[in-house]
Amino acid sequence: MFNSSLSVSEFVLHCEIKPEQINITATLLILIYLVSLIGNLLVILIIIMNHQLQSPMYIYICTLAMIDLANSTILIPKMVSAVIFDSLVVAYTACLAQMYLILYVELMESLLLTSMAIDRYIAVIFPLRYPSIVTSKAVCIGVTLLAISAFLIEIYCLMFVSELSFCKTNILPYCFCDYATMVHIACTEDPKYLLIFSTIVITTGVFPLALILFSYFIIALAALRTSSVEGKRKVFSTCLTHLLVVGLFYIPLLTSYILPGAGVKLSTEAYNTMVIVGNVVPPMMNPIIYSFRNKEIKSSIYKLFSGKRTSPKINNQ
Repeated sequence: MFNSSLSVSEFVLHCEIKPEQINITATLLILIYLVSLIGNLLVILIIIMNHQLQSPMYIYICTLAMIDLANSTILIPKMVSAVIFDSLVVAYTACLAQMYLILYVELMESLLLTSMAIDRYIAVIFPLRYPSIVTSKAVCIGVTLLAISAFLIEIYCLMFVSELSFCKTNILPYCFCDYATMVHIACTEDPKYLLIFSTIVITTGVFPLALILFSYFIIALAALRTSSVEGKRKVFSTCLTHLLVVGLFYIPLLTSYILPGAGVKLSTEAYNTMVIVGNVVPPMMNPIIYSFRNKEIKSSIYKLFSGKRTSPKINNQ
C-alpha cells in the first residue's frame, strides 16, 4: 500500500457509524439525495424551458440549483457506499478530485448566496434603479467571475494536500474525502496546512456571511418603514426562511473548518456531523425556500404538469 516515497496510491474511507445505525443512515441519505436531485433538476428545467424566467433573480436561482445538484451528486452517493460497506477504497487521485470539487462547490455556494443577498438588497433599497443596475448580462458575468475565483482559490488547497506524506495510515475516519481529515492523518506535522485553510475559510466564509446578515438587516429595517402589514409580513417571512438556509450552510461548515485551524480539536463524531449537515441539508432545502415558494415558479410547474399554457406575470422584486 505504501511506497518508499511515503505516499499512498489509495485511501480507505471508514465511516464511524454504529452497526444499528447503518440502515437508517443510508436510507436517510438516499431520501435526501432523491429530494435534492428531483427538486433541483425541476428548478433548472422550469427556468430553462420558460423564457419569461430569464431575469437576474432566476439566473441566480438556476445557478444555485446547479451548484446544489453538483454538491449532492459529488458527495452523497460516495457517502452511501461508505456507510453500507463500512469501508470504501478510493484511488488517491479520485479522492483528491472529490475533496477539491466539494470545496469548490461550497465556495461557489457561499459566494452565490452573498450575491443573491446583495441582489435583494438593491431590489428593496433601490427599486427604481434595480433594472439598470442588475441586468441579466451583469449577473451572467458575475456568476462566471465567481466560478473562476472559486476555482483559483481552491487550487491552493489541492496544492497543499499534494505536499502531504502518509506514512502512518491511509484510512480516513470519514464518509468522504475531506481536506482537514487528510491533514490530520498525514505524517507531515506542520500547522500551516490547517492555518492556511482556516484563513481561506474566514476570508471566503465569515466575511460573506457578515455581508449577508448586513444585507438582510437593512432589508428588515426598510420593511419596518412600510405601512403595509402584509408587506412587512412577506418581507420578514422571506428573510427568516432565507436566513434559516444560510445558517444551516454556514454555521456547521465554518465551525468545523475554522476551529481545527485555531488549535481546537473536535471529536470525530462532531466534525463529521457538522460537515455532513452543512453539505447535505441545504441542497435539499434550497429548492423549497428559494424556488417552490415563488409564485412564478409554482405557476410554471403547474403548467408543466397540467399541460395548460399559462403565462405567469413576472415580478423581479
